[in-house]
Amino acid sequence: MGAFLLRVVRILLYLGVTFPLMPAQALALRFHPSLGDRLPRAYHRICCRILGFRLEVFGTPSDRKPTLFVGNHISYLDILVFGAVVPASFVAKAEVRGWPLFGWLARLQKTVFVDRQVRSTHKQRDAIAERLAEGGSLILFPEGTSGDGNRVLPFKSSLFSVAAFEDAQGPLTVQPVSVAYVKLDGMPMGRGFRPFFAWYGDMEMAPHLWTVLGLGSATIRVEFHAPVTLAEFRSRKALAQHCETVIAQGVAAALSGRRPAESVADPAPPIPAAGEPVSAPEAASLS
Repeated sequence: MGAFLLRVVRILLYLGVTFPLMPAQALALRFHPSLGDRLPRAYHRICCRILGFRLEVFGTPSDRKPTLFVGNHISYLDILVFGAVVPASFVAKAEVRGWPLFGWLARLQKTVFVDRQVRSTHKQRDAIAERLAEGGSLILFPEGTSGDGNRVLPFKSSLFSVAAFEDAQGPLTVQPVSVAYVKLDGMPMGRGFRPFFAWYGDMEMAPHLWTVLGLGSATIRVEFHAPVTLAEFRSRKALAQHCETVIAQGVAAALSGRRPAESVADPAPPIPAAGEPVSAPEAASLS
């Protein structure tokens, strides 16, 4: 299937799934909250299949509620990846709320929107703590922005202030999660091809997404590292440094092809209906 036709098919499939599920999710959140918590994960898995994402998942996600999942951030595509493997909501910057379509989808997944200015640190903490107190797990990207996928950016320790949260079960569980885009059509992606999926700097979303839609099957490695709590560290800065180090090591291992010992089944293999994938060499010419 040609790149243009593949894009059209994927757009039609995505919209065909998204638009019917949006009112269904809104009704579920109001009348059947447990279903409203489960639907987003199924939705993200379907979207991963539409885009041809093959997820290789290693380690065991924390089943404690709530858990704060902490991950590196490469692209808006990470939302689909994380959403497919953990039943949790996201912490996102406030401007995402106003994005067409994606802002609506974020609200339907009970995203916590925060203003990441230094003066708003206490408001950030309180908004996140309120959701955790309700028993909802959250996904946090403490780099504060997305990177090029080849390395992990420094973590902002201020975002870890919520790690002091405790409930009747004890201190909040914090689980580092590393994500790496490692292959395109079964071939190592390499530094040259990774920017086709990474979205960073002054890239515009529309042309970037148009390119992604014409690419073949991407293999994405997700690794859940050992859960920790703030009580195990001297300060939130030490906790942030630990998570940054562990995740950076996980990304480096994934990009070098080393496999962790523990793995679980791939939840989102590509679907044949999306058409034949574009080869890696052809991907370089897509615009």
